[in-house]
Amino acid sequence: MPIITVSRMYCSGGSNVAARVADAMGWSLLDNAVIDEVAARTGLSVSEVAAREERRPSLAERVATAMAMSTQEMMSPIASAQLPPTEQRLLDVTRTVIEEAASRDSVVIVGRGAQMMLGSRGDVFGVFCYGPLEALVRRCMQRDGLDHAHAEKRVLQVNQERAAWVKSNWGRDWSWVDNYHLCVNTDALGVDGAADAIVRAAHVYFERS
Repeated sequence: MPIITVSRMYCSGGSNVAARVADAMGWSLLDNAVIDEVAARTGLSVSEVAAREERRPSLAERVATAMAMSTQEMMSPIASAQLPPTEQRLLDVTRTVIEEAASRDSVVIVGRGAQMMLGSRGDVFGVFCYGPLEALVRRCMQRDGLDHAHAEKRVLQVNQERAAWVKSNWGRDWSWVDNYHLCVNTDALGVDGAADAIVRAAHVYFERS
């Protein structure tokens, strides 16, 4: 079942690009629905899952997780099930949601480590959307209503968190070009141009596979 994964730098417009690709291909789009489904399966709120996704836990959070896992081992199944899920549990549920979606239909999947989870499959076309820092900051200022300094801080922080999350879980460099079949500069091409480039390249890839 052909799949396109779209990894993206924060404020590169990757989600918008993915939506256009899905529309052009006539495929399903799996983006924020991942958060909703993970929340439903873990008992967390959507906001809690969103806050914890694609982000490596802090030292304090990792210590708390270790303590929770130790506590769960000593508690009854019913009692331990009431504790917040660990980061590994969240990752496992996210993987299950993504793999189930990929098994049902051709789909464009946005972020959430999908390329790392599915990249070894021959029917997956991996894309990385990026842009120069100043372009990302400019988009962040417009989208999030921040001044330049705070927008730059947010862009750098979120991208560093995504990179650390991938490194922690898969031992790979998130932005390394060898992880992807196509890397697209969304500032140079624009959202529509980037989507067009991905669609054309994906057709060539799947025809050759």
